[in-house]
Amino acid sequence: MKKVAVIIGGGQTLGEFLCKGIADAGYHVAVADLNIDNAIKVADEINQKHGAGTAKGFGVDATNEESVIKLAQNVDNTFNRADLMVYSAGIAKAAPITNFALKDFQLSVDVNLTGYFLCAREFAKLMLKHNTAGRIIQINSKSGKVGSKHNSGYSAAKFGGVGLTQSLALDLADYGITVNSLMLGNLLKSPMFQSLIPQYAKKLGIPESEVEQVYIDKVPLKRGCDYQDVLNVLLFYASDKASYCTGQSINITGGQVMF
Repeated sequence: MKKVAVIIGGGQTLGEFLCKGIADAGYHVAVADLNIDNAIKVADEINQKHGAGTAKGFGVDATNEESVIKLAQNVDNTFNRADLMVYSAGIAKAAPITNFALKDFQLSVDVNLTGYFLCAREFAKLMLKHNTAGRIIQINSKSGKVGSKHNSGYSAAKFGGVGLTQSLALDLADYGITVNSLMLGNLLKSPMFQSLIPQYAKKLGIPESEVEQVYIDKVPLKRGCDYQDVLNVLLFYASDKASYCTGQSINITGGQVMF
């Protein structure tokens, strides 16, 4: 029986890439996204490549408890199991602390932390229901280990994700369910990073065209983080080869963060 992966935020960008890569690795995939049309589109593309029934798109608001509970029920009804839950939803709002709006701070916490909590809770329940020694993996950031100037909301939520991952790992260890966070370096070509370039240029006092190189220069391996880098590490921690690893925050930063 094929394993089932649930990707929260799977309808676009990194999440879409992970959905397709995980399908290539042999999983059935529940593509869950706030934009249900995007989720259905990604699922349809997976089905065209791997056969009908390999994937299905679902709508979910990860910050809404009822919506997440409904998603877990729908995944159970469709696939009758969940072996892997990847929380890839995220948002970043940048501003100096003196100008940081409370609504933007709260949105960062809601999407980056509360949503992770709700999805981990509900899919842990589903794994326990089916006696599955599953995997819960949060897509985090190096900003969850080191502070990020003008990104107080994002960084605070990501730091919280590390503590949540460790606590979930302790809660679920008795059931063979592992929980880990992937601490990503700068995804320079991602829409999220690209959307912040004007603010970063202003912060650094440089032209927008020079921003990417500044961030590349900070990395010992001298390049940004690629989607494939994330998928490579994700597939390992989702596999049985990583069954003795839990509660970890794994750096995918090209050496920029080493603890």
